[in-house]
Amino acid sequence: MAERTLRVRRLVAGAEVIEHAELVLDGEWIVEIRPDRRGPGQHDGWLVPGFVDTHCHGAAGADFSDADGVATILEHHRDHGTTAMIGSLVSAPVADLATRLRSLPRDVPGLIGWHLEGPFLSVARCGAHDPEVLTDPDPASVRTLIEAGGGALRMITLAPELSGAMGAIDAFTAAGVQVAFGHSDADATTTREAVRRGAVVATHLFNAMRPIHHRDPGPVPVLLTESDVTAELIADGHHLDDDVIKLAVDAAGPERIALITDAMAATGLADGAYPLGSMTAEVAGGLARIRNADGSLGSIAGSTLTMDAAFERLVGLGYPIPDVAVMAATTPARTHRIDNAGVLAPGQPADAVLVDDEGRRQGVLWRGRWRESPAA
Repeated sequence: MAERTLRVRRLVAGAEVIEHAELVLDGEWIVEIRPDRRGPGQHDGWLVPGFVDTHCHGAAGADFSDADGVATILEHHRDHGTTAMIGSLVSAPVADLATRLRSLPRDVPGLIGWHLEGPFLSVARCGAHDPEVLTDPDPASVRTLIEAGGGALRMITLAPELSGAMGAIDAFTAAGVQVAFGHSDADATTTREAVRRGAVVATHLFNAMRPIHHRDPGPVPVLLTESDVTAELIADGHHLDDDVIKLAVDAAGPERIALITDAMAATGLADGAYPLGSMTAEVAGGLARIRNADGSLGSIAGSTLTMDAAFERLVGLGYPIPDVAVMAATTPARTHRIDNAGVLAPGQPADAVLVDDEGRRQGVLWRGRWRESPAA
């Protein structure tokens, strides 16, 4: 296939920002990145790596628990800049999760694998997970999930204070499954031990975990200061106040922050009622909450966020576009050992997002082709 070039005003290539850059493509692949000696580029904006969302449950009316909805979800989020994704499943009985892991597709372009958010979670911090299906991680259950997931199971969120949890962290880590701390009422000591054993992702930091107190710090200070931990943040304006986002980013640095969506089936749709596992979420003004049996609204239930909106929000908080690109792409790809994602470099797929100076999405490049035609 003949080589072709894209010319942009600025391109984020790892730690380097190239002014007036030329991206040389051969089909789906980047062949070369070089300065464009011709001056102003064809596209007036920043080309950043395609976003990597490592915690997402659904979109456009579809949920990852149903294999028939996988393509719909990926297409929706790809339109919003996500070019690599780990699909997340909410808590369910272990046997049900094992069945789903065996039946869900693998080797889908852009789908890196699967994340189990439960069922080894704290009832006290269950959030939008059905407390009736939560359980302690016994060795047989752990083995069942590892075998069912095979190489496709990339991450599991668990609460380390549960009986058997430390042994489960050891077993999942030994099997190559990334362990995430989350939905937990653990104290600082237990959190530190979990990190030492290999729980090196913080599932949606601050949300569904014990809050900070000056005499009982809980997990958050540990997760923000341990150098091995990557902290997920949901920057949708509902889960976290902007000052809390700034606190986390400034404490951990972009190299340890991963922007995620935690998006659910209602993403991209109108307000209303939507299924979330065995429960129902009510969405109003973009905010999803669990509808309790008595009709009242309970915990926040995932989000209706897309990665381009999270990117724009962080730029709006004053963070430079190269730093936000690290949080939206490079850090999650590195943390989850995702090859062919998270950076723009020769030999990598031509997956990128064009944004303006305010971080607003202008176009999405997927495998070397624009999904829409950005303005020149």
